[in-house]
Amino acid sequence: MPAPASDTPAPHTPVLLDAILNAVAPVEGVWLDGTFGAGGYARGLLEAGAACVSGVDRDPLAFEMAAEWAGGFGERLKLVEGTFSDLDDLAASVGHPQLDGVVLDLGVSSMQLDRAERGFSFMRDGPLDMRMGQAGPSAEDLVNDAPEAALADILFHYGEERAARRIARAIVAERAEARINSTAQLVQIIEKNLPRAKPGQSHVATRSFQAIRIAVNDEFGQLAEGLMAAERALKPGGQLAVVTFHSLEDRIAKRFLQDRASTGGGGSRHAPAEAERMPTFTLTPRRAIAPDKGEVAINPRARSAKLRVARRTDVPAGAPQTDILGVPPLTEIL
Repeated sequence: MPAPASDTPAPHTPVLLDAILNAVAPVEGVWLDGTFGAGGYARGLLEAGAACVSGVDRDPLAFEMAAEWAGGFGERLKLVEGTFSDLDDLAASVGHPQLDGVVLDLGVSSMQLDRAERGFSFMRDGPLDMRMGQAGPSAEDLVNDAPEAALADILFHYGEERAARRIARAIVAERAEARINSTAQLVQIIEKNLPRAKPGQSHVATRSFQAIRIAVNDEFGQLAEGLMAAERALKPGGQLAVVTFHSLEDRIAKRFLQDRASTGGGGSRHAPAEAERMPTFTLTPRRAIAPDKGEVAINPRARSAKLRVARRTDVPAGAPQTDILGVPPLTEIL
């Protein structure tokens, strides 16, 4: 029986929340929200019937913002600072070594984009930071210190920016004159080296900002580790829900789940047959779930979102995978 909700309105409605709740119904047991953010998924799960949710986030701001409403759920909501790549250890640290469900909402959160001082948005001038947590090298460090070839590789592989080499060359030339320390400076450099976007197209800095943010936070490495951590933490029958926002991160989630749901076999003249194996996940459903027109109309951010859901089998977790990224890992670039 779902407990009464807190009286304080949720900070925002997360993308594909209703789709998640429908796909994993009935919601029950112990869940972990690996990207707590503004708390929308955790709150939705609790209101739908989860006995307890651990909200994990690397950004202390997330917990500061949740303080005004989180108490309404009492011990049913546990807030844990950390990265979802360690979600199995973090869950165990609060007394939940086995989970009934895990939800991951990838990418940058609205609360981070909306704060100019965090440096995520090319629409607002602010310090060139982009760190989802408060530790480690910032975007300013990367842009000013990384070799030109590494910058080009980051822009190309993590942002799918065709003009990666041209932009990297311009960044290196600019930083030789003065340190690049604001989002406005970086936007200006990119705008000088790309044609103006046509009506309806994304801003010309979109891909570059995405790439640099992904590199600063090692988002793809975190995702690969997080998927494997979820596999270890979920009990048989436990469910994994992953919301992605662009093709690169969706490709990682898709590759991992398809591999873990495979029973082997197959083969053709182009590829040898795989040995038969026991899957650790079943795909529920087999294809990604997209937002409906109504949700996109209310929340344009949902337009590119995809939801993938899988259910854990009773087969022990597989060996760590290092080949699911589809792009060079950050350790090979820097």
